[in-house]
Amino acid sequence: MLTPPFPTLRARPSRQAWLPCAMAISLILLAGCGRKAPEAEAAVPVIALPVKASDGTVTGRFPGEVHARYEMPLSFRMPGRLSARYVDPGELVKQGQPLAELDPADPAQQLAYAKAALAAAEHRLLFATQQRDRDEAQFKQNLISQLQLQQTEDNYASALAGRDQARQQYKLAQSTTLVADHDGIITSRQAEVGQVLAAGQAVFGFAQAGEREVYVDVAESRVGDITVGQAATVNLPALPGHLYTARVREIAPAADAQSRTYLVKLAIDHPDAALQLGMTADVALQGSRLADGAITIPATALFHQGEHPAVWVVNPGDSKLDLRPVTVARYGERDVLIAAGLKAGERVVMQGVHAVAAGEKVTPIAPPHPEDAPQ
Repeated sequence: MLTPPFPTLRARPSRQAWLPCAMAISLILLAGCGRKAPEAEAAVPVIALPVKASDGTVTGRFPGEVHARYEMPLSFRMPGRLSARYVDPGELVKQGQPLAELDPADPAQQLAYAKAALAAAEHRLLFATQQRDRDEAQFKQNLISQLQLQQTEDNYASALAGRDQARQQYKLAQSTTLVADHDGIITSRQAEVGQVLAAGQAVFGFAQAGEREVYVDVAESRVGDITVGQAATVNLPALPGHLYTARVREIAPAADAQSRTYLVKLAIDHPDAALQLGMTADVALQGSRLADGAITIPATALFHQGEHPAVWVVNPGDSKLDLRPVTVARYGERDVLIAAGLKAGERVVMQGVHAVAAGEKVTPIAPPHPEDAPQ
């Protein structure tokens, strides 16, 4: 008889065999429960620069554009069809130079009408002259009243004025050529050959040679600080190294209907040939005296803590940020005038003020573009 198979019994491991395993597990658990060594706090790079005290005057900076002092459209004084055009935009012209021509066939009727009107006016003047001479002789003999003599003299004066007017109209009708009244440059072309023009319709845009100005658009919040005669300096990106002085010549009495800005015209004191029409300009207007300690910062450096303005100041001791409340004297388009809260030499975050936090350690760096640095 076969006996059923029984499972093989394993020997129980001894205490000495378990001891190394237990020690290894304990070491692993102890390593996992241990704390890591603290790492050094990483500094965040920010664009921060030391601020400078103002030079004592409020300086407003505005973009502008170079224009001529006198800019006007050129047109014929009589209607007709444009038959020839002798100049193009950009050409320099001299006084008396022909610019365009009307078809002589079109103003022929106007010339005939003007000639007939002149003949009629001369006939009326001749009759009025003879009547005046007779009445003066009769008045000396007390044959007519003084009132009748005055009426005769009035008729003579009217006839003389009518003759002069008819003579000028005839002179205008004889001219079918548009000529330049002054030296200058053609800025635009507004009519084509073959086009029928009305009297006074623009044919060319014209800028007179000589005086040059800079046009600046000023917001309504700043126009009250500008006065006629105020000094300014003008820099042009196209002409590095050229610095022009200018003065405010005219301030628009009303704001533009679309932009709601006021046009300010500045006359350049000594323009030269390098100053071309249409060049962009950077205008710095010199203003009134400031209190001591006033500082100008870029508008991008201002941070609002609720309703109160503030700036991020880099602590020189630990390079951490402090949010400093400031008092704003005036807001500009690109800068802000700080009256209190900052001192010259303190390093302030100029850009990215909404991406930092109080107590954050930073590394100040310069702006990537030099033109973004405060002036």
